[in-house]
Amino acid sequence: MRSFSKAAIAALALLSAACGKNTTINGSLHEGEGREVIVKLLDVNRFQVLDTVKVQAGGKFTYSLDIEEGKPEFIYLFSGSRQIASLLLHKGDKVTVSTDTLGVYSVEGSEESTRLQKVESDYNAFIKDMNAILNSQEQPDAALSRRYVAYYRDRLAYVMENSKSLTVVPVFFQQVNPTLAVFDQKTDGLVMSKVCDSLKTVYPESRYVKALEKEAQRRLDLMDIEQRLQDANEVGYLDITLPGIDGKPVTLSEVASKVTMLYFWASTNEQKMFNLDALVPLYEEFHPKGFEMYAVSLDSDKSAWAAAVKNQQLPWVNVCDTRGAASPYVASYGIGSLPMLWFIVDGSIDPQTGIATAADIRQYLQKNL
Repeated sequence: MRSFSKAAIAALALLSAACGKNTTINGSLHEGEGREVIVKLLDVNRFQVLDTVKVQAGGKFTYSLDIEEGKPEFIYLFSGSRQIASLLLHKGDKVTVSTDTLGVYSVEGSEESTRLQKVESDYNAFIKDMNAILNSQEQPDAALSRRYVAYYRDRLAYVMENSKSLTVVPVFFQQVNPTLAVFDQKTDGLVMSKVCDSLKTVYPESRYVKALEKEAQRRLDLMDIEQRLQDANEVGYLDITLPGIDGKPVTLSEVASKVTMLYFWASTNEQKMFNLDALVPLYEEFHPKGFEMYAVSLDSDKSAWAAAVKNQQLPWVNVCDTRGAASPYVASYGIGSLPMLWFIVDGSIDPQTGIATAADIRQYLQKNL
């Protein structure tokens, strides 16, 4: 009887496993023999490492994976920390990738991957142009504005013309810089929603479509609150009435103060520390000058909220909405994450969305009290 070495058995097992996968990447890494290629999957807003592949003689490497029908995946190849190829793969795709360690690559066998490569190339060219303008000796503001508007219009045309391609998803999340998105217009939520409806007809179960739908709804909620604030003439903001720590209802508009901070939070450890380290000292300093807080907890567990308020001896107005994420105030005030705060000055809301730290709050209060 013929015998097999352990190495041969292992190789056969790997070959068998690869043959069982429905999608294959055949790669070539220029001058990459002996290196490793890291395969990562984009899990909405973070990378998930799938595997590390050894580059063989001639720079060749192969990787196979399973992709579900109707759920294409964004797959990225890395050499060390450098991204060297971007792929959008469907079930059954057999793609050929030729790349180098600098990320200059070509791809065959996947129309969506080719389209994704063009999307990234256009974006990189835009960022390069913006940096060049910013570093020029001439006054850059007008030139920056023209380049941004041109790119925005081009991307708007792209997402409308390719509304059934998943390559529009990363386009919607592109950024000019860490504080400014390409799609930063108030009406972009409507565009996102319309494109999302088209994508759902093709990929109703895609994680990326669901993420885009969530972002579109957040944008629409923000539009809605702006409209509501314009129509809320009596108090200048959407009023809130919720039970306090003693169970009695407390109304936001009845809080008497020069400046009221509407503060949405939950009794997580991190947010409890923010209460003690940042908010309590600020409250003690500015409350005598006319500062008040109306803190809305979105804890579904009322006892956990009550324990946090009592244990921390929080001195401001504390109310709780046990509906949590299902609270109508979450949509009305566009709450995308916690904590989140708004200021009410002279009966009108002042949505200072850039305020995020104790120093920011202190500066705002010093200015308005």
